[in-house]
Amino acid sequence: MSKINDYAKFVDKTTSKQSKEFMAFINSTSELEAKDNINVPRVLTSAIGMLAESGEFTEILKKMVFQGKEFNEANRFHMKRELGDILWYWIQGCIALGYTPDEVMDENIKKLEARYPNGFETARSEVREQGDI
Repeated sequence: MSKINDYAKFVDKTTSKQSKEFMAFINSTSELEAKDNINVPRVLTSAIGMLAESGEFTEILKKMVFQGKEFNEANRFHMKRELGDILWYWIQGCIALGYTPDEVMDENIKKLEARYPNGFETARSEVREQGDI
């Protein structure tokens, strides 16, 4: 016998109020806007958009790797366009959080140079220093 209905009850029980109730969601996002100066509509646009466009990019790759789709100029161009869409949504996230794209890239370089001072090492990718996020 299936336990899916019991699992659905469990899922509902372990879901936050903000995820289930519109006014709780509105209050939470309003607090982020007011207290933390986050442009919530823009940051949500960024997060959801990057996921969707990354999925489209990955779908093309999946079909090439697992379904025999040819890696030709048309598919390469399609992937290029999806990367552009990801970039567009990434910039939305930068704007939403009040960072310039250069600031974000500089921070990423700083983080990765500290993590991999001699270039990539598998051990350093699997076991990180405290505070290395």
